[in-house]
Amino acid sequence: MPLLKHFPLKKFLLILGILCMLLGVFGLSYTWHIDHRTADSLSAYCRIDFQSSHTESGKLEGAILTIWDYRYDDSKLRPEAILYTDGDPWEMKAAVKQTPAGTADNPGWKNENKLFVELPRSSLPAITKAQSVRFRFYYDNGQTIDLPLNAPDLEYWQNQLQ
Repeated sequence: MPLLKHFPLKKFLLILGILCMLLGVFGLSYTWHIDHRTADSLSAYCRIDFQSSHTESGKLEGAILTIWDYRYDDSKLRPEAILYTDGDPWEMKAAVKQTPAGTADNPGWKNENKLFVELPRSSLPAITKAQSVRFRFYYDNGQTIDLPLNAPDLEYWQNQLQ
């Protein structure tokens, strides 16, 4: 092999080792950055779906919030959340589910975490009058996500509740 005559095996292995280390450092920092990303609103951080339900006569029955968050690490959502309307807390129990990466339901590299919560009926009038709404949820690794709704999302929620 003419390449090995001019390029000793030790140098080749050294360069290969350095490339593997650089790839590992950049890969690790990328995945850490995704799992610990910053955002200025809830919908900028994760995918959200807010739905209200009404009776046949048009009276508000309730509202449901679903959140999908995708992460590389195996941390799972805790089944609790807090909704803040102008600073007033509304504690809730949630249903959570994690779909691991690399499965038929989630063929990508990230774990899918889903949080499903029914908002307390007593919080609904507070949401319609609120100037700001924040939502807080937790992971089992100690990470807390606490983000406000942006103005378009708050307006959407308020319109859904009227």
